[in-house]
Amino acid sequence: MPKQQPETTAITSGRDDSGALSPTIWTSTTWQSSGLEETSKAAVSVHQTGNYARYSNPSVREFERAIAELEDAEDALAFGSGMGAISSIILALCSTGDHIVAQSQLYGGTVAFLNGPCKRLGIDVTFVDGAKPGAFAAAVKPGKTMMVLAESPSNPQMGIVDFSELAAIKGPYTVVDSTLATPLGQNPLAHGVSLVVHSATKGIAGHNDATLGVVAGEKDLIDAIWSYSVLHGATASPYDAVNGLRGIRTLGVRLAHQCNSAMELAKYLASHKAISAVHYPGLSSHPQHALAEKQMRQFGSLLSCEVAGGKDAARKVVDGVKLICPAVSLGGPETLICHPASSTHVGVLPEDQVTAGITQGLLRVSVGLESTADVIADFQQVLASL
Repeated sequence: MPKQQPETTAITSGRDDSGALSPTIWTSTTWQSSGLEETSKAAVSVHQTGNYARYSNPSVREFERAIAELEDAEDALAFGSGMGAISSIILALCSTGDHIVAQSQLYGGTVAFLNGPCKRLGIDVTFVDGAKPGAFAAAVKPGKTMMVLAESPSNPQMGIVDFSELAAIKGPYTVVDSTLATPLGQNPLAHGVSLVVHSATKGIAGHNDATLGVVAGEKDLIDAIWSYSVLHGATASPYDAVNGLRGIRTLGVRLAHQCNSAMELAKYLASHKAISAVHYPGLSSHPQHALAEKQMRQFGSLLSCEVAGGKDAARKVVDGVKLICPAVSLGGPETLICHPASSTHVGVLPEDQVTAGITQGLLRVSVGLESTADVIADFQQVLASL
C-alpha cells in the first residue's frame, strides 16, 4: 500500500489481529502465567501486556499504537489524563537541580505544576515568550537544562511555536503539547522534536466521555518514561482507551467540520464591534499565520476572543448564550465557552496571566459539531445585548 493520508490511518490504526472492527475492552487487572519463570520474565519486561494492568493493558496498548501510527512515532504511552502525561514526562526525565525552559503561554494546569511541584522538588523553571524567535534557545543553560517544553497552538491565546527552531536546540529533550491541533492537525515529531504529548480527553477522544493523556516519540525514550510511569501510577483506563480509539475513528470528519466552523466563527467575531480581538491561527490577521500555514494541516477547533468591556461584558456573553454551553473542556461535539482567567487559568498568578495574555475580557470557544449558522446566531443574539 502507498503511504496513507492521516484520515485513513485514523481508521486503520490500533487494531489487533482478531478481525474485530470494534476494539475489545480488556477489563482484567492481572493475567495468569504458566509458572514462576514466566512470572519472573514478565516482571522485568518493558511495556508489555499480559501481566498486570498498571504495566500495560491490551485495550490501552491498541490506543497507544494508534497514536504512534498517527504521529509516525516508534511508540506511544497512555495515561489517565493529560496532566498525568505531563507530570510523568517531567518527573521521568528531570531531577533535583535540573532546569526546564517553558513558554509562558501554557495550559493553566501545566503552569501550576511547573510553579508548584517542580520548584518544590528543586527543578528550576524559566518561562519565555514562545512566539518570540530564539527565546527558547536563549534561555537554555548548557549542561543544566534537561527539557524545553512548548505548547502549540497555545491555550487559550493560540500562539504558534516554530517546531524546526525548537528541534534545532541541542542537549535538552524538546516536548510539544499538541492537544489543540490533534495528530491530524500537525505532527511536531516530523520536524525533529523529541516528544509530542496530548490531552486525549479533548479532540482525540472527542465525545466528553474519556479522560486520557498520551505521549509519543522514539521507543527508547518512551520506555524510559514507562519505567517511571508504573511508579507514578497515572494509568489509563481500558474503558477510556477504547473510547479514545472510537474517537480516533471519527477524528478526520469531526475535525474537518470543527475547523471549518471555527474559521467562519472567527471571521464573524473579528467583524463585530463588541469584539476587540480574535485569536485563531487560520485568520490572516494572526501574527503567526504564515508559520501556522507552514506546519499545520488544519488550524483547529479552538479560538479565543477579547470582549470589549472586560469581565462584565465577558460575563454577559457566558451567561447569555443559549445553544453554546459554558464549560471548560474542548474538542467535543458541543460548542463550549469559558472565561480562562476565572476557570482554566484561575490557579495562575495574576501577573503571569497578564504575561500570557489572559485578560479579564478574554473568552475561549471550543467549536463543536452543530450547524455553523446556529453557533453564529447564538453569538449574534448575545452580542446584540452588549
